[in-house]
Amino acid sequence: MTTRFASRKVAIVGAGAVGSSFAFALAQAGLAEEIVLTDVNVNLAKGQALDLAHGIPFYPTVHIRADESSVAYRDATVVVVTAGKPQAGPGQSRLELLQINAKIVTSIVEDILTVNSEAIILIATNPVDVLTHVAWRHSGQPRGRILGSGTVLDTARFRWLLSENCGVSAQNIHAPILGEHGDSEFAPWSLVHIAGVPVDEYCPICRKCNFVKRRPEILEEVRRSAYHIIDYKGSTSFGVAMAMTQIVRAILRNEEGVLTVSAPLEGEYGLRDVTLGIPCLINAKGIVSVIEAPLTEEERSLLAHSAGILKESLASLA
Repeated sequence: MTTRFASRKVAIVGAGAVGSSFAFALAQAGLAEEIVLTDVNVNLAKGQALDLAHGIPFYPTVHIRADESSVAYRDATVVVVTAGKPQAGPGQSRLELLQINAKIVTSIVEDILTVNSEAIILIATNPVDVLTHVAWRHSGQPRGRILGSGTVLDTARFRWLLSENCGVSAQNIHAPILGEHGDSEFAPWSLVHIAGVPVDEYCPICRKCNFVKRRPEILEEVRRSAYHIIDYKGSTSFGVAMAMTQIVRAILRNEEGVLTVSAPLEGEYGLRDVTLGIPCLINAKGIVSVIEAPLTEEERSLLAHSAGILKESLASLA
Protein backbone atom coordinates (compact mmCIF):
# COMPACT_ATOMS: atom_id res chain seq x y z
CA MET A 1 0.00 0.00 0.00
CA THR A 2 1.39 3.44 -0.92
CA THR A 3 2.01 5.78 1.99
CA ARG A 4 0.24 9.14 1.69
CA PHE A 5 0.86 12.21 3.83
CA ALA A 6 -1.85 14.63 4.92
CA SER A 7 0.65 17.41 4.34
CA ARG A 8 4.31 17.86 3.44
CA LYS A 9 5.59 19.60 6.54
CA VAL A 10 9.33 19.62 7.24
CA ALA A 11 10.65 20.74 10.62
CA ILE A 12 14.30 21.81 10.83
CA VAL A 13 16.04 21.67 14.21
CA GLY A 14 18.92 24.12 14.21
CA ALA A 15 18.81 27.42 12.32
CA GLY A 16 22.55 27.90 11.82
CA ALA A 17 24.46 27.74 8.55
CA VAL A 18 23.44 24.17 7.68
CA GLY A 19 19.83 24.40 8.83
CA SER A 20 19.16 27.71 7.07
CA SER A 21 20.94 26.62 3.88
CA PHE A 22 18.82 23.47 3.86
CA ALA A 23 15.65 25.50 4.39
CA PHE A 24 16.59 27.68 1.41
CA ALA A 25 17.37 24.68 -0.82
CA LEU A 26 14.16 22.94 0.24
CA ALA A 27 12.06 26.03 -0.47
CA GLN A 28 13.63 26.42 -3.92
CA ALA A 29 12.95 22.75 -4.70
CA GLY A 30 9.20 23.11 -4.12
CA LEU A 31 9.00 19.86 -2.18
CA ALA A 32 7.45 21.00 1.10
CA GLU A 33 4.15 22.73 1.78
CA GLU A 34 5.42 24.00 5.13
CA ILE A 35 8.92 24.59 6.51
CA VAL A 36 9.27 25.29 10.23
CA LEU A 37 12.57 26.26 11.83
CA THR A 38 13.27 25.81 15.53
CA ASP A 39 16.39 26.59 17.52
CA VAL A 40 17.44 27.13 21.14
CA ASN A 41 18.35 30.61 19.90
CA VAL A 42 14.77 31.71 19.30
CA ASN A 43 15.72 35.00 17.66
CA LEU A 44 18.05 33.25 15.21
CA ALA A 45 15.22 30.95 14.09
CA LYS A 46 12.85 33.91 13.76
CA GLY A 47 15.38 35.91 11.77
CA GLN A 48 16.19 33.06 9.39
CA ALA A 49 12.50 32.28 8.84
CA LEU A 50 11.68 35.93 8.16
CA ASP A 51 14.59 36.30 5.75
CA LEU A 52 13.52 33.13 3.91
CA ALA A 53 9.85 34.17 3.91
CA HIS A 54 10.69 37.39 2.08
CA GLY A 55 11.60 35.24 -0.92
CA ILE A 56 8.22 33.48 -1.00
CA PRO A 57 7.06 35.43 -4.11
CA PHE A 58 9.94 33.77 -5.98
CA TYR A 59 9.60 30.17 -4.63
CA PRO A 60 7.12 27.47 -5.50
CA THR A 61 4.25 27.79 -3.01
CA VAL A 62 5.47 27.18 0.55
CA HIS A 63 4.78 28.51 4.04
CA ILE A 64 7.91 29.30 6.09
CA ARG A 65 7.95 30.19 9.79
CA ALA A 66 9.75 29.70 13.09
CA ASP A 67 8.15 28.10 16.13
CA GLU A 68 8.90 26.39 19.40
CA SER A 69 10.04 22.80 19.05
CA SER A 70 6.90 21.05 20.30
CA VAL A 71 4.79 22.89 17.71
CA ALA A 72 7.40 22.47 14.96
CA TYR A 73 7.52 18.69 15.41
CA ARG A 74 3.77 18.20 15.59
CA ASP A 75 2.34 16.79 12.35
CA ALA A 76 5.71 17.03 10.59
CA THR A 77 6.32 14.46 7.89
CA VAL A 78 10.09 14.78 8.24
CA VAL A 79 12.16 16.30 11.04
CA VAL A 80 15.73 17.20 10.06
CA VAL A 81 18.23 17.57 12.91
CA THR A 82 21.16 19.90 12.20
CA ALA A 83 21.61 21.15 15.78
CA GLY A 84 24.79 20.43 17.70
CA LYS A 85 27.91 21.95 19.14
CA PRO A 86 30.86 22.72 16.85
CA GLN A 87 34.35 22.07 18.15
CA ALA A 88 35.14 24.84 20.64
CA GLY A 89 38.84 24.87 19.84
CA PRO A 90 41.99 22.77 19.85
CA GLY A 91 41.60 22.12 23.59
CA GLN A 92 38.36 20.19 23.12
CA SER A 93 38.72 16.53 22.18
CA ARG A 94 36.66 14.80 19.50
CA LEU A 95 35.38 12.39 22.15
CA GLU A 96 34.21 15.27 24.33
CA LEU A 97 32.40 16.81 21.36
CA LEU A 98 30.83 13.43 20.56
CA GLN A 99 29.58 13.07 24.13
CA ILE A 100 28.00 16.53 24.03
CA ASN A 101 26.32 16.08 20.64
CA ALA A 102 25.07 12.59 21.54
CA LYS A 103 23.18 14.09 24.47
CA ILE A 104 21.81 16.91 22.32
CA VAL A 105 20.61 14.62 19.52
CA THR A 106 19.05 11.97 21.77
CA SER A 107 17.22 14.69 23.69
CA ILE A 108 15.87 16.15 20.44
CA VAL A 109 14.73 12.72 19.23
CA GLU A 110 12.96 12.09 22.55
CA ASP A 111 11.11 15.39 22.18
CA ILE A 112 10.12 14.59 18.58
CA LEU A 113 8.74 11.18 19.50
CA THR A 114 6.82 12.66 22.43
CA VAL A 115 4.68 14.79 20.10
CA ASN A 116 5.01 12.98 16.76
CA SER A 117 5.90 9.30 16.54
CA GLU A 118 5.08 9.24 12.80
CA ALA A 119 7.81 11.57 11.56
CA ILE A 120 10.80 10.28 9.65
CA ILE A 121 13.88 11.69 11.41
CA LEU A 122 16.94 12.69 9.38
CA ILE A 123 20.14 13.35 11.34
CA ALA A 124 22.76 15.67 9.86
CA THR A 125 24.71 16.56 13.02
CA ASN A 126 28.28 15.25 13.05
CA PRO A 127 29.70 12.72 13.60
CA VAL A 128 26.58 11.71 11.70
CA ASP A 129 26.98 7.91 11.56
CA VAL A 130 27.61 7.52 15.29
CA LEU A 131 24.89 9.99 16.27
CA THR A 132 22.36 8.34 13.96
CA HIS A 133 23.11 4.95 15.52
CA VAL A 134 22.85 6.34 19.05
CA ALA A 135 19.58 8.14 18.25
CA TRP A 136 18.06 5.06 16.61
CA ARG A 137 19.15 2.71 19.40
CA HIS A 138 17.86 5.11 22.06
CA SER A 139 14.52 5.67 20.31
CA GLY A 140 13.31 2.08 20.05
CA GLN A 141 11.94 2.92 16.59
CA PRO A 142 11.95 0.38 13.74
CA ARG A 143 15.07 0.45 11.58
CA GLY A 144 14.71 2.96 8.79
CA ARG A 145 12.61 5.61 10.51
CA ILE A 146 15.73 7.34 11.81
CA LEU A 147 18.47 7.78 9.22
CA GLY A 148 21.51 9.97 8.71
CA SER A 149 22.79 12.03 5.80
CA GLY A 150 25.61 9.49 5.50
CA THR A 151 27.85 9.74 2.44
CA VAL A 152 25.27 11.36 0.14
CA LEU A 153 27.36 14.55 0.04
CA ASP A 154 30.63 12.60 -0.31
CA THR A 155 29.09 10.70 -3.23
CA ALA A 156 28.12 14.00 -4.89
CA ARG A 157 31.67 15.28 -4.44
CA PHE A 158 33.02 12.06 -5.96
CA ARG A 159 30.72 12.29 -8.97
CA TRP A 160 31.69 15.94 -9.51
CA LEU A 161 35.40 15.13 -9.39
CA LEU A 162 34.95 12.23 -11.83
CA SER A 163 32.97 14.55 -14.09
CA GLU A 164 35.77 17.12 -14.03
CA ASN A 165 38.39 14.45 -14.70
CA CYS A 166 36.54 12.51 -17.40
CA GLY A 167 34.70 15.34 -19.16
CA VAL A 168 31.32 13.63 -18.68
CA SER A 169 28.27 15.20 -17.02
CA ALA A 170 27.95 14.24 -13.36
CA GLN A 171 24.35 13.20 -14.11
CA ASN A 172 25.75 10.41 -16.28
CA ILE A 173 28.08 9.09 -13.59
CA HIS A 174 27.02 6.54 -10.96
CA ALA A 175 29.70 6.32 -8.30
CA PRO A 176 29.05 5.89 -4.56
CA ILE A 177 31.26 6.61 -1.58
CA LEU A 178 30.68 4.10 1.23
CA GLY A 179 31.42 3.77 4.93
CA GLU A 180 32.00 6.49 7.51
CA HIS A 181 31.23 10.09 6.64
CA GLY A 182 34.83 10.82 7.48
CA ASP A 183 38.41 9.80 6.92
CA SER A 184 37.77 6.03 6.60
CA GLU A 185 35.24 6.36 3.76
CA PHE A 186 36.23 4.68 0.51
CA ALA A 187 35.39 4.47 -3.19
CA PRO A 188 34.16 1.05 -4.37
CA TRP A 189 35.56 1.30 -7.89
CA SER A 190 33.83 -1.91 -8.94
CA LEU A 191 30.50 -0.04 -8.65
CA VAL A 192 31.57 3.05 -10.64
CA HIS A 193 29.82 3.46 -14.01
CA ILE A 194 30.35 6.25 -16.53
CA ALA A 195 27.64 6.62 -19.18
CA GLY A 196 26.37 3.19 -18.11
CA VAL A 197 29.76 1.56 -18.71
CA PRO A 198 31.86 0.11 -15.85
CA VAL A 199 34.78 2.46 -15.24
CA ASP A 200 37.37 -0.23 -16.00
CA GLU A 201 35.79 -0.66 -19.44
CA TYR A 202 35.18 3.04 -20.02
CA CYS A 203 38.79 4.16 -19.50
CA PRO A 204 40.21 2.19 -22.48
CA ILE A 205 37.51 3.80 -24.63
CA CYS A 206 38.24 7.30 -23.34
CA ARG A 207 42.07 7.15 -23.21
CA LYS A 208 42.34 10.76 -21.99
CA CYS A 209 44.58 9.95 -19.04
CA ASN A 210 46.13 7.23 -16.94
CA PHE A 211 43.07 7.12 -14.71
CA VAL A 212 44.16 4.17 -12.57
CA LYS A 213 47.02 6.27 -11.17
CA ARG A 214 44.62 9.16 -10.50
CA ARG A 215 42.21 7.10 -8.39
CA PRO A 216 43.93 7.45 -4.99
CA GLU A 217 44.32 11.18 -5.59
CA ILE A 218 40.63 11.62 -6.41
CA LEU A 219 39.53 9.63 -3.35
CA GLU A 220 41.80 11.70 -1.10
CA GLU A 221 40.33 14.87 -2.56
CA VAL A 222 36.84 13.62 -1.67
CA ARG A 223 37.98 12.88 1.88
CA ARG A 224 39.67 16.27 2.28
CA SER A 225 36.93 18.37 0.65
CA ALA A 226 35.30 19.48 3.89
CA TYR A 227 38.66 20.44 5.41
CA HIS A 228 39.48 22.59 2.38
CA ILE A 229 36.11 24.38 2.50
CA ILE A 230 36.39 24.94 6.26
CA ASP A 231 39.87 26.40 5.75
CA TYR A 232 38.51 28.78 3.12
CA LYS A 233 35.22 29.90 4.69
CA GLY A 234 34.89 28.38 8.16
CA SER A 235 32.15 25.80 7.53
CA THR A 236 30.39 23.74 4.90
CA SER A 237 26.69 24.33 4.26
CA PHE A 238 25.52 24.47 0.62
CA GLY A 239 26.60 20.98 -0.46
CA VAL A 240 25.15 19.24 2.57
CA ALA A 241 21.94 21.28 2.18
CA MET A 242 21.52 19.96 -1.36
CA ALA A 243 22.32 16.42 -0.22
CA MET A 244 19.65 16.58 2.50
CA THR A 245 17.18 17.98 -0.01
CA GLN A 246 17.67 14.89 -2.16
CA ILE A 247 17.01 12.61 0.82
CA VAL A 248 13.90 14.53 1.84
CA ARG A 249 12.73 14.51 -1.80
CA ALA A 250 12.83 10.70 -1.82
CA ILE A 251 10.73 10.63 1.36
CA LEU A 252 8.15 13.30 0.51
CA ARG A 253 7.66 12.05 -3.05
CA ASN A 254 7.80 8.37 -2.10
CA GLU A 255 10.39 8.01 -4.84
CA GLU A 256 11.98 4.62 -4.11
CA GLY A 257 15.29 6.43 -4.57
CA VAL A 258 18.68 4.88 -3.85
CA LEU A 259 20.97 7.03 -1.70
CA THR A 260 24.00 6.29 0.47
CA VAL A 261 22.44 7.33 3.77
CA SER A 262 23.58 6.35 7.27
CA ALA A 263 21.76 3.08 7.93
CA PRO A 264 21.99 0.56 10.78
CA LEU A 265 23.29 -2.77 9.51
CA GLU A 266 21.76 -6.02 10.74
CA GLY A 267 23.96 -8.59 9.02
CA GLU A 268 24.30 -6.98 5.59
CA TYR A 269 27.89 -7.13 4.32
CA GLY A 270 28.62 -9.36 7.33
CA LEU A 271 28.25 -6.37 9.67
CA ARG A 272 25.89 -5.53 12.50
CA ASP A 273 25.54 -3.12 15.43
CA VAL A 274 26.94 -0.24 13.39
CA THR A 275 25.51 2.55 11.24
CA LEU A 276 27.31 3.87 8.16
CA GLY A 277 26.82 5.20 4.63
CA ILE A 278 25.53 2.42 2.39
CA PRO A 279 23.16 2.30 -0.63
CA CYS A 280 19.57 2.19 0.63
CA LEU A 281 16.14 2.27 -0.95
CA ILE A 282 14.30 5.34 0.38
CA ASN A 283 10.60 6.11 0.21
CA ALA A 284 7.87 7.61 2.38
CA LYS A 285 8.60 5.06 5.12
CA GLY A 286 12.26 6.05 5.35
CA ILE A 287 14.78 3.30 4.66
CA VAL A 288 12.83 0.33 3.31
CA SER A 289 15.84 -1.83 2.47
CA VAL A 290 19.61 -1.89 2.56
CA ILE A 291 21.03 -2.79 -0.85
CA GLU A 292 23.82 -5.33 -0.53
CA ALA A 293 25.94 -4.45 -3.55
CA PRO A 294 28.43 -7.01 -4.91
CA LEU A 295 31.69 -5.61 -3.51
CA THR A 296 35.09 -7.11 -4.17
CA GLU A 297 36.97 -8.73 -1.28
CA GLU A 298 39.17 -5.66 -0.95
CA GLU A 299 36.13 -3.36 -0.85
CA ARG A 300 34.40 -5.50 1.78
CA SER A 301 37.59 -5.28 3.84
CA LEU A 302 37.60 -1.48 3.53
CA LEU A 303 33.94 -1.39 4.61
CA ALA A 304 34.72 -3.59 7.61
CA HIS A 305 37.65 -1.30 8.50
CA SER A 306 35.38 1.76 8.40
CA ALA A 307 32.79 -0.06 10.51
CA GLY A 308 35.47 -0.92 13.05
CA ILE A 309 36.42 2.75 13.47
CA LEU A 310 32.78 3.71 13.99
CA LYS A 311 32.32 0.91 16.53
CA GLU A 312 35.24 2.28 18.51
CA SER A 313 33.46 5.63 18.71
CA LEU A 314 30.24 3.92 19.75
CA ALA A 315 32.06 1.99 22.44
CA SER A 316 33.43 5.24 23.85
CA LEU A 317 29.85 6.35 24.51
CA ALA A 318 28.81 3.18 26.33
